This record gives sequence, structure tokens and C-alpha cells, in this order.
Amino acid sequence: MSMSRRQLLASTAWSAVAGAAAAHRSLAQAEVSRTADDFADWAWVRGQFDLTPEYLHFSQFFIVSHPRPVREAIERLRRAIDSNPFLIVEHGLFGTRDRNMQWPSQRAAADYIGGRPEDIALVDSTTEGLALIYHGLSLKPGDEILATTHDHYVHHESIRLAAQKLGATWRRVPLYDRADAVTVDEVTANLRQAIAPNTRVIGLTWVHSGTGVKLPVRKLAAVISEANIKRAENDRILLVVDGVHGFGNQDETPVDMECDFFVAGTHKWIFAPRGTGIVWGRADAWTRIRPTVPSMSSDDAYEGWVENKDPGPTQARLVSPGGFKAFEHQWAMPEAFAFHQSIGRKRIADRVAALSTQCKEGLARMSHVKLHTPRAPELSAGINCFEVAGVAPETAVHKLLEEKVIASASPYKTSYVRLAPSLVNDEQQVDQALRAVYALS
Repeated sequence: MSMSRRQLLASTAWSAVAGAAAAHRSLAQAEVSRTADDFADWAWVRGQFDLTPEYLHFSQFFIVSHPRPVREAIERLRRAIDSNPFLIVEHGLFGTRDRNMQWPSQRAAADYIGGRPEDIALVDSTTEGLALIYHGLSLKPGDEILATTHDHYVHHESIRLAAQKLGATWRRVPLYDRADAVTVDEVTANLRQAIAPNTRVIGLTWVHSGTGVKLPVRKLAAVISEANIKRAENDRILLVVDGVHGFGNQDETPVDMECDFFVAGTHKWIFAPRGTGIVWGRADAWTRIRPTVPSMSSDDAYEGWVENKDPGPTQARLVSPGGFKAFEHQWAMPEAFAFHQSIGRKRIADRVAALSTQCKEGLARMSHVKLHTPRAPELSAGINCFEVAGVAPETAVHKLLEEKVIASASPYKTSYVRLAPSLVNDEQQVDQALRAVYALS
């Protein structure tokens, strides 16, 4: 059998490639002066973001401003690649595990969620991750994909295009009538009623960017488990979760949720480099997916090509799309997860919840404002959606911008104004934003 590309690299004494490993230093190695006290100081945390100070940034969830450790990691890696692009990239892509530059990103994500690195595929965005899962499904004509009316455009389009290709059907159902009055019993009952005998996949969104509702995914997963009890293994319903707007602001992980696949861009609440994301899947769920894009992360795929043989059952690394990327971004992902871990996932969740509660309570007291996001923390996350009487959402966003408050309008058929406090904000900024909303009358 021929020597694999990775074996060849491992056996070749290239001293120059050691720079790639050196360029990828951990947070502690890069900034030894940082202490636990630093990460406990919210003012210090806010200071890590290079945001324009004259604006109040309440749309950080759209696309991230990199915190300092991530910016520095990107720059270190960029310099390393610029200094010796062939050796750094060739080694970083195909080196053995202890030197491969993708592995630390998988491991950092796994450490954060409590899963295995082997079960994480690296992608460029939530959009790409959803498309890879739905287009990789082994469905037959007549099989159904069930979604909800609350999902984002890219989730629905991934399903529609995949169903069209596979000859499957798809359907959307509402899980609640009014976002501000949603209950756990309502969403679980509606999902239970919607499942049909031919339903093979269910797509859910953890936090709805159109209403701010946070679904109780674990309880919905239990409903799906009930439906699977009497089903054969090949007919078992898979649960796919778009988790991007809860990933990084909630003290709950994909492993906790008991879903089959969890998809999230990491360039939002996680603060990872722009153009990065993950798909986590249960080990046995990956075997029900067919890869769509050739992988450059799998020895099995490469050896299969060389030896003209099947690479075997699908694993996460077979689904990670290959090709040349902004490697200085993908390889700097561990810094973002380390930043989160240093602050503490629960502390971040509690902080976002406190600022969001302050925002929602203030909005709810305004007679000319209708708050649509549930006020209960267990049914909401960091996005707060509302409308202002007599003012179109886009107009409200424009008027808030004139007051240096960066809000957004949700891109749905029914649109609302959105304010999303995060770690870049404090209580005084929330009050300032509320005063600006109060003036919209």
C-alpha cells in the first residue's frame, strides 16, 4: 500500500513547518499576563473588542467583532502563512494529528460543548452546515422533512433544495401562535401533532431571530424520541438544530439537547473568526449522511481515492468541506473558545440574560412599544424583538442609528425591531438604548 500523504509529511524532516505549530498558540501562551481577575471584570472584557466607541452596538449577533485574543491569533497565523505559504498550509492541512492545524479547532469546540472532536465537522457558516446535512440525507421519494414556520430563510432553502433533489417532501408548521405568550406545553403539543408516519427528519431553530423565542429543544427532542420508539432504525426521525443564536449565550450544549445534528456559525455569539462554524453530530447519526463536498480532513477519503476503494461509513471529518480557505481564520478558532472558557459559560449566559431582562422590562413599560419576545428567560435568549406603534421597523432602526444606537430589523415577512445586548454592552448602554426607543413616538 502506498504511503499516505500524512505519513509522508510525518517522516520528512522539514524544520520550517515547526513554525505552523508555534504560530498556533493557546490563549494562555499568547497572553500570559491575563488573570482570572481580568476575565471577571466586564469592563475589561468589553475592552477586548475594537468597536467604534461612539456607537452602542446591539447587533453583535449579526456578525462578530473579534476580541483581542482572536485578532492576535489571526495575525500570527497570517504572518506565518505569508512567510512560507506552501509549507505552512501543506503541513497544517495534512500533518499528523499532533501537528494538524484543524484538529485544535475541533478539540476546542468539543471541549466547549462536552463532546468528542471526532464528531465535529468544520464549516464556514450556519448556512453551509445546514446545506451539507440536508443535502447529505439518504431520503427516498415520499419521505418527509418537517420544519417550522419560525426558521430562517437559509434553513428553509436548504430543506427545499435538498427535498427537490432527493424527491422527498417537506412541510412547515407553526409551534406557537403568539411569541410573547408561548409556553412549553404549546410547542411540544404542536410538534407531537405535526409528526406524520413518513416524517424522517425534523428541523428546529434553537433561538428564533424573528421573534427572540428560545425553544425548549431537549423537551422537543423527547417528543421525537417518543415517536421513534416503534420505528425501525432506518425510519427513525433525525433532529437537526440550527443553534447559532443560542451557541455562546446559553449554558446548554448540543450534547445536553439530545439532538442528532447541531449546526452553528461561530462568528456570532462565540466571537470566533468570521467565516467559521461547526456541525456537531452523534457518532451514529453521521453514518446516515453522505458527504457533499470533497474533504481534505480525512485519511479515509484520500486513501480511498488512491486505492480506488470506498472510504467507509461517514464520519464528521468526511463531511468537513475541503478546498482552500482563509486558514488563518479557521485555525484561530481555539482562541475564541478559550476566551469563552476563561470567562465561564454560565457567567456569560447569566450576563446576557441580565442585560436582556433589563432591556425587555424597559421595553414592556413603554405604552407605544409592543414586546414580542417572551420575558421568561427559559423561553428567550439574547435577541429582543419589538414594534413601535406607528413606526415601520426599518424607519425605527434608521432613527435609532441617528442616535448612535445600532439596532436591526428582522428579515422576515413580519418584521420587528431587534436589540440584542451582549458582552460588548453594559447596563448604562441598555438604558441609553431604551431612552432612544422611548423617543420614537
